[in-house]
Amino acid sequence: MDRPNLVASPESLAEALAQQDYLADEELATAVFLAVQLGKPLLLEGAPGVGKTEAAKAIASALGRSLVRLQCYEGIDAGHALYEWNYQRQLLAIRQAGEQEVDLYEDSFLIDRPLMQVLRAPDQRVLLVDEIDRSDHEFEALLLEFLSDFQVSIPERGTIRAAHRPIVILTSNRTRELAEALRRRCLYHWIGYPDAEREAAIIMLRTPEVAEATARAVAQAVRNIRARPIAKPPGIAEAVEWANAATILERGGSPWPEAFRRAIGVLIKDEEDLAFIRPELDAVIGEALR
Repeated sequence: MDRPNLVASPESLAEALAQQDYLADEELATAVFLAVQLGKPLLLEGAPGVGKTEAAKAIASALGRSLVRLQCYEGIDAGHALYEWNYQRQLLAIRQAGEQEVDLYEDSFLIDRPLMQVLRAPDQRVLLVDEIDRSDHEFEALLLEFLSDFQVSIPERGTIRAAHRPIVILTSNRTRELAEALRRRCLYHWIGYPDAEREAAIIMLRTPEVAEATARAVAQAVRNIRARPIAKPPGIAEAVEWANAATILERGGSPWPEAFRRAIGVLIKDEEDLAFIRPELDAVIGEALR
């Protein structure tokens, strides 16, 4: 379903995203708005856990579009991203056909992967290419070619062009540098960790049962923890879970400082980081609860 009124301005788009429980700041809302209006892919970079994938999901919901997700990984290739032929079904068709002719390259034998799905979709989709930095340069080149024309050439079938140009969002944790050609193709936005006020608002939006004072304390404590030299800083989702877990423990009888301490495994999920944080945890929590 088209909802053009929701992209009349960055402000209206931000409101639409908020209705999907995603709080976008002015810069992100503007980047998404321009990507939609200009028909260009949007590259979202940032540390793990800042909400890049959630942004894509919220954008699809806010625009009334179905989301097609391509999760990248080391070794991903065209067969996993574009299409494959169902060889077993083709062999079965040959056996059943006997001496009759059978078209082995009709639609029923074609397995659509995410990129092909958006090309053949009957309406506009949001294509999420998640963690593009985990793929290799060869796959980047394939994706760049796809983004140039939104078409795929199948030797047995010919060229398939997009019936509706998809809205494309790429995410990267910046584990490696992306090719300059791919960056130039995209609009770009860096998503950083939110400030304490915005993170508290996110916590309250995602878990309404958490009190405002708790949300603010968690947001401040998480901000202080991220400032420490730990290997895996907690993301926004972990902050939300920590606030919720501490609230559950408090309702069960644990006082606030103890509730936060007991729920720390919800926030920190690395043994060495836990060992580093534990001696400072009381001070961090005490400062946040003031």
